[in-house]
Amino acid sequence: MNISFSKIAPPSQGVVVFGIPDTGKLGAAAAKLDKQTRGAISRAVKAAEFTGKREKTFAIFVPEGTKLTRVVLVGLGSLKSLDTTAVERIGAVIYDAVAKDPAVTVVLEDNGSATDNAVLAAYLAGGIGLKSYRFTKYHTKRDKDSEPKLKNVVVQCASPAEAKKAYVGVSAVVDGVFITRDLVTEPPNVIYPESFVARAKDLTKDGIKVEALGEAAMKKLGMGALLGVGQGSRRESQLLVMRYDGAKDKNAPPLAIVGKGVCFDSGGISLKQPAGMWDMKWDMGGAGIVVGLMRALARRKAKVNVVGLCGLVENMPDGNAQRPGDVVTSMSGQTIEVLNTDAEGRLVLADVLWYAQQRFKPTAIVDLATLTGAIIAALSDHYAGLFSNNDDLAAKLTLAGQAVSERLWRLPMGDEYDRDLKSPIADMKNIGGGRAGATTAAQFLQRFIKDVPWAHLDVAGVVWNEKPTALAAGGSTGYGVRLLNRFIADNYEK
Repeated sequence: MNISFSKIAPPSQGVVVFGIPDTGKLGAAAAKLDKQTRGAISRAVKAAEFTGKREKTFAIFVPEGTKLTRVVLVGLGSLKSLDTTAVERIGAVIYDAVAKDPAVTVVLEDNGSATDNAVLAAYLAGGIGLKSYRFTKYHTKRDKDSEPKLKNVVVQCASPAEAKKAYVGVSAVVDGVFITRDLVTEPPNVIYPESFVARAKDLTKDGIKVEALGEAAMKKLGMGALLGVGQGSRRESQLLVMRYDGAKDKNAPPLAIVGKGVCFDSGGISLKQPAGMWDMKWDMGGAGIVVGLMRALARRKAKVNVVGLCGLVENMPDGNAQRPGDVVTSMSGQTIEVLNTDAEGRLVLADVLWYAQQRFKPTAIVDLATLTGAIIAALSDHYAGLFSNNDDLAAKLTLAGQAVSERLWRLPMGDEYDRDLKSPIADMKNIGGGRAGATTAAQFLQRFIKDVPWAHLDVAGVVWNEKPTALAAGGSTGYGVRLLNRFIADNYEK
């Protein structure tokens, strides 16, 4: 889709969209068109009782006295609370309203919002872009009548040059969200550890250093926990490392972002139920988020050093697969009794977290994982779970999530939960006692964290949604890219 910016001028043809605040008052451009149409717009607004409530739309077809095909009004709500996140959602609403039209002009007047009009215009365009995503590469027969047709969008605003400049950063994040959605949506016969690495190597075009460790290298490092998960698959496990050095001091310790990348999770010998097992193609959602974030940071030239690490495996049943009751030795030297092979993500993360600390000495670590069904039971698809050993880090992540409407809910940790991991024959077992499963999983991960601020985001309920969400048409949501981008922009860039 081509998105451009221009000064406000009366549209002469096609579809035009006007933003209307909750006062119901038409802006200058809409009022001018209303006059041209002999009051047709204001009369229609009054008859429909359209009040400018946020995200509500109202369409007027073939206005009298113009060559326009349609005028669409979209509610901006209160101008006092009109911020970048609100206008992103409004952009998505606009996309839904005009997706069947090939071209559209959106007029966003500078009508007194607290946020700069050019910035709002850029984020509105970003919302249009985010909602436009579709994954159709495997459709051989397509219903052209139901497909979106929108190809060109012109956003009219007070300062188009400034909006275009702001849109560079916004579109970088949209690009990051899209690669995450692509990775999470691809079928498991297409995305597996080695092909995931191959996709990530495309990031070298953005200036990111990409390397991958195979099983031989990980065996030398003692990564018995990660390798145990993948030993039942014919696909070789991989450790993906992506380094972006955007800070002034390229040698300064980086922030580490770690993703669980189980490209398909059958449960292993502890086999999952067949119903819904296909969902487990997106058990690499955490790794997908890390790749998308790295692209976003690089393309907007973020002034920060970040290393992204992904443990990539398949968890499959096989004569060589890990058995319930096996004991594995992690890179940290700690031993783990594997009571349930379907509690595999934490085994992968255990070694990647340790490796990240040993090699990079990061200032902080955030890991993302579709880790537990328990977090879905607790929070549904409305929040991701947040666990942390550092109140300041947890607070900053929470604020970033609130700012972009990718919300986090912090859950408790403590010794009483940690005791549930005690094993009679090893340093720990990989599952707790059956209750507070998301917390005991986080307690397990914390055993592989040394003296560094750390946060674990359990994103099992938010990376995929069958129904449309505010910024996605359904399927992979891309959750996490915007959250972490905002977290880094607010707290780490200098």
